[in-house]
Amino acid sequence: MITPHKIAVIGLGYVGLPLAIAFGRKYDTVGFDINSKRVTALNEGIDQTRQVPTHELQEILKKNGPNSGLTISDEPSSLNKCNVYIITVPTPINQFKSPNLAPLLMASEMIGKLLKVGDIVIYESTVYPGCTEEDCVPVLEKFSGLVYNQDFFCGYSPERINPGDQVNTLSKIRKVTSGSNPQIARVIDDLYKSIIIAGTYLAPSIKIAEASKAIENAQRDLNISFMNELALIFDRMGIDTNEVIEAASTKWNFLKFKPGLVGGHCIGVDPYYLVHKAESHGYFPQVILSGRRVNDQMGIFIANKVVKLLIRNGHMINGTRVLILGLAFKENCPDIRNTKVVDIYRELIQLGLSVEVYDPLVQSAESIEMYGLKLTAKPVGLYDAIILAVAHDEFLTIDYERLKKSQDSIIFDTKAVLDKKIVTARL
Repeated sequence: MITPHKIAVIGLGYVGLPLAIAFGRKYDTVGFDINSKRVTALNEGIDQTRQVPTHELQEILKKNGPNSGLTISDEPSSLNKCNVYIITVPTPINQFKSPNLAPLLMASEMIGKLLKVGDIVIYESTVYPGCTEEDCVPVLEKFSGLVYNQDFFCGYSPERINPGDQVNTLSKIRKVTSGSNPQIARVIDDLYKSIIIAGTYLAPSIKIAEASKAIENAQRDLNISFMNELALIFDRMGIDTNEVIEAASTKWNFLKFKPGLVGGHCIGVDPYYLVHKAESHGYFPQVILSGRRVNDQMGIFIANKVVKLLIRNGHMINGTRVLILGLAFKENCPDIRNTKVVDIYRELIQLGLSVEVYDPLVQSAESIEMYGLKLTAKPVGLYDAIILAVAHDEFLTIDYERLKKSQDSIIFDTKAVLDKKIVTARL
């Protein structure tokens, strides 16, 4: 029915680009993105997300043949001959922490105008259960004039990309798949099986596949929130949380999560999608939102803890120099979406401190555009407080003593990765 596959991947970010490359090795594939600058950079072999090495990107772009290869474009007309459309656009939340489906619905509208009889549309963007068929399919029908599950078909296969992880890559992580009818589900499952070494899991329905993604991230969010709450409690007791965790982890069934800042596009955002859907059904989640509240306050807690340590050491707060190391939401990754390091920065600024943020993996222009925060090009001078916010490899080898203004300067390790002998406190 769908042979030969000609695949379109819509959205070439952290999820879409690796997927487009993987399919491009097997099938004739078009990678599409509305960001012209991103498309130009990718065609020059440059991936600013650092998910794909330059040599790998250049190789696949040169490898175009009659049945395989990758073309990258920002022109919708380049998608005209495709018959499988995979949508990997962002699904953020708005200022009220409600789902913002605008990118998803815009992509659905664009694809709807291109749909032909027999085509398949697969969604990978994280959504709430029911979103594909209740929100996206009506848009596809409206702009195509075709009938769902009669003229065209859909599937859902949640992304499991881990930004910055060069070990657990796309093909090495088992993939959940689903389709709008049993026949299409098998077609979609076979399609992903052809690129996923770790294999696939065919879910009974699109809704179940959507729900599985939602709880993956909510579960991790809740486990981290428990550790963060313990950190808040043990801080009052003068107990090192990480030492408590090490002791507890000697039991075989203890889950060794650690406290920390919970940002990024998945863990810190996706639980709100599940909350939104639950509330639409008349249920108001308690546990999920409780975990979110704990995790969302950790940046402010760290900032206030640093200020207390400075006061204890006799520092005048107004104008005190602070260096924050890292802006990305996780180590060895340039992704600053929903980073909670910004919470530390803003709280310290409001308290009157002079704060610099240094992250060699992040482009200052992106930081300014997203948060109005200009990164320092390089740490200059001496600091009253140094906060290790992100455990980039580069930060693990810094001579922290050379950055300290005096022996009374504070070093706060939010990741508990530095030698305990050199830090004042850690999360």
